[in-house]
Amino acid sequence: MTRCERVRVAIAHRESDRIPSCIHLARDGQEAYFNRLYADYVTPELRELHQAGILSKSHAIYYGMGNHVLTVNCPWWDWYNLPTEYAQEEAPEELPMTMGNGSYEAFAKTVENLKKYTDAYILVTIWGSHFEKACFARGIENFLADMAAEPEYAKRMLDFIIRKNMVMLENMVHTPGLDGILLGSDWGSQKDLLMSPAVWREMIKSGEQREYDLIHRAGKDVWVHSCGDIRKIMPDLAEMGVDMLNPIQPECMDIYELKRLYGDRIAFWGGVSTQKTLPYGTPAQVRAEAEAVSAALSQKGGYILAPAQEVQADVPYENLCALIEAAR
Repeated sequence: MTRCERVRVAIAHRESDRIPSCIHLARDGQEAYFNRLYADYVTPELRELHQAGILSKSHAIYYGMGNHVLTVNCPWWDWYNLPTEYAQEEAPEELPMTMGNGSYEAFAKTVENLKKYTDAYILVTIWGSHFEKACFARGIENFLADMAAEPEYAKRMLDFIIRKNMVMLENMVHTPGLDGILLGSDWGSQKDLLMSPAVWREMIKSGEQREYDLIHRAGKDVWVHSCGDIRKIMPDLAEMGVDMLNPIQPECMDIYELKRLYGDRIAFWGGVSTQKTLPYGTPAQVRAEAEAVSAALSQKGGYILAPAQEVQADVPYENLCALIEAAR
């Protein structure tokens, strides 16, 4: 099976010949370890593709590590433009009105190269859906206060952002070679949701559903990222058609309970502790946890092995390699 096929089988909640994986590093982790990873895991063939400008350094490294998913940042609009645009109340209604920052031609070429020269699943990552963009623009404390004290204002801003997002999604979702689109908005803290489930359902759910439906209509998979404890809205996400959920942090939620309750409807990506085991454990403990989490969460498919967050520079290189080798 190809790497892409294994991911598709996992999303379909079936078991394949091996468990797919996708391990990412945070920016400080990249600065600390990318050169060593390049030396240790990038094959001569991948080096040629990188040196020829066909693959980026990060794509060469992640593919060499064994990742089954390769991610692409899309041309998107910057949250810091929101206050001026919102004040003018000019959300786009037609595709040409807002094309985002960056080159769609370069974006499409990157996707084309990844599809041509690798067998990975190609995922577009959009960090910051409508709730998170509103928080970036207003400040998280201010926007949470808006939701509580000025709900009609908060709803108007969220709707404005969704209308912009829908234009942006329509401009990229039909790009040949794409397999899925990830929307990221952090709704949870370490202990609970940042707002009540009722407020989430009233203000956030409908906008997310519009985005998910557009992605599904284009034949792509819906991936969702939310940090923190979001157990109270898990039934909603299952009902809304989320295909893959990331990062499922074991310090925030019981990942085995998530599998038991929702594993027949939602696939999971993550689960290996980045708060405890990866930074403070031994390589043997990292491998043991990766194997235990994989064995439990991959039953009947529905799992991609990964750390619960991006690997940071406080993780010893030996522990990172232990995770990579466990995944390989």
